[in-house]
Amino acid sequence: MKFSEMLEIAVRKGIENDPRGKEEIEKQLKKLKEKFEKMSEEEKEYFDLESLENPYTDTRILLGDRDLEVNRILTGIDLEVGEVLLAESLTKSGKKIDALVSHHPEGGGLVNLHQVMYLQADVWHKFGVPINVGDSLIGKRAQEVYRRFLPINHERTLDAAKLLGFAFMSIHTAADNCVTTFLQNKIDEEKPDTVKDVIDLLLTVPEYKHSKKLGAGPVVIVGSENRRAGKVMVDMTGGTEGPKEAVEKLGQAGVGTIVCMHMVDEIREIAEKNHVNVIIAGHIASDSIGLNLILDEYEKRGVDIIPTSGLIRVSRV
Repeated sequence: MKFSEMLEIAVRKGIENDPRGKEEIEKQLKKLKEKFEKMSEEEKEYFDLESLENPYTDTRILLGDRDLEVNRILTGIDLEVGEVLLAESLTKSGKKIDALVSHHPEGGGLVNLHQVMYLQADVWHKFGVPINVGDSLIGKRAQEVYRRFLPINHERTLDAAKLLGFAFMSIHTAADNCVTTFLQNKIDEEKPDTVKDVIDLLLTVPEYKHSKKLGAGPVVIVGSENRRAGKVMVDMTGGTEGPKEAVEKLGQAGVGTIVCMHMVDEIREIAEKNHVNVIIAGHIASDSIGLNLILDEYEKRGVDIIPTSGLIRVSRV
């Protein structure tokens, strides 16, 4: 496969599974194009042209020839300098790595992570939170995330990959969309009655079963297993954790249980006060599911996939 085709598949899968729906994404891309056309030449010089076609700033080819023919990739949840050196070692030992594919973004994908967070308002809206309230809440939180990631050394891993001649791509929100839709559909179809029923349903997924054996499987952090689940919301996309106020609004909108990757104590305490059950499905296992659903498309096309850095590789081909 060409490297560019791998990106196209990831973006397509992300859009197919986006909670906003394809029509809403197309509407937002159209608005962005109109805004771009009105920009000055100076503004256009610094504008991210790929954003006119690809709505995910954290799902990008960050390094390398887009026409590169890829036969084997090294892929994982976090690819940093150590994994770049691992790819070099594998190549020298005869297992040539053509490209690196990470889940968590590096470079510009990391510094611009906040831009994908706005889709969270659309997710909350589907569960009953007014869109104007969601937009207000996520805007402030997105800027907090931007300020947090701004001073990070974004290019460190990419510099190492460049020196050793590796192409590099990150697939973040596109993969998170896949796991969110995968789990939400499963839960909506099975209609689990209690919180324990939700846990049992998660444990039918191989990645969660593997994680459970390691001691990092699905766990209830608010509520108890014998409570009724009520309306269950899968909250696993939109860059990173949203604002603390969102949990209160979701509880008021009738959400009984949230299934997520992680939750800080400040937000957990708000969920507790609002009687919302919270299940931590597992960060790395959940990331693995989303990435696996895209990696399967590469496997179908003959790409050899070498998993590392926590990726629980389960093929559904």
